[in-house]
Amino acid sequence: MKIATINVNGIREAVGRGFLDWLAEQDADVICVQNLKAKSFELDDSILYPEGYEGYFLDAEQDGFSGVGLYCRKIPKAIMYGLGFPQCDHEARFLQADYDRFSIASFLMPDGSDYAAKQAFMAQYQEYLSKMARKRREYIICGTWHIAHKTLDLANWADNQATPGFKPEERAWMDQVFGPTGFIDTFREINRDAGEYTWWPKLDQEVPRSRQEGWRIDYQIVGPNLRRHVVDAWIDYDATFSEFAPLFVEYDLAL
Repeated sequence: MKIATINVNGIREAVGRGFLDWLAEQDADVICVQNLKAKSFELDDSILYPEGYEGYFLDAEQDGFSGVGLYCRKIPKAIMYGLGFPQCDHEARFLQADYDRFSIASFLMPDGSDYAAKQAFMAQYQEYLSKMARKRREYIICGTWHIAHKTLDLANWADNQATPGFKPEERAWMDQVFGPTGFIDTFREINRDAGEYTWWPKLDQEVPRSRQEGWRIDYQIVGPNLRRHVVDAWIDYDATFSEFAPLFVEYDLAL
């Protein structure tokens, strides 16, 4: 099973830059998308139902803001919209597809432009993650967390310690997620190298991404029982329809 996650940073703009062509070329079972910045009723059928996939979307109340989606090759048994607290649900930040053995979610953390709102979200989200960790069901949570966890997860980390996305309290929160709460950063199970990024705040499309200063703020996280099922993980640096790059993880699981 192969899962991809990508922050499209505006689905219609991404489509104009080749997102649907890219999607058609992927042999992925599920593609999680974030930051649609459009309501689903505004989108063409080619976006809602690309060939080979069923699309599921959660719209934010505010126009042109947030929004998450899932493209699934196999129809899920159920879809869960939101997490039950207003900041998440009104802003359309969590969408979950349930299958027999596990659930796959598309997730978008607030970016920190309103840092107090981000902290409030993190506190409530931590409560939900703790509950998930105690359930028998397994979870694969994919998306943009807007936090670089370790110094190897961004360029010029020394100059960004007061920047939202790398503040000490945010990194400590991630320590809890990947520590006592019990979740696993699947990408770091496979790749321990520095210089692996999923977002570039000053992306120059004329320069190879591998030579630019970026941040790794996109994740696929799983519980400890799925750790042994992580086969491979990589970032698609050739996809250039967004300021973000797709993150792929392959699991020796079947939907």
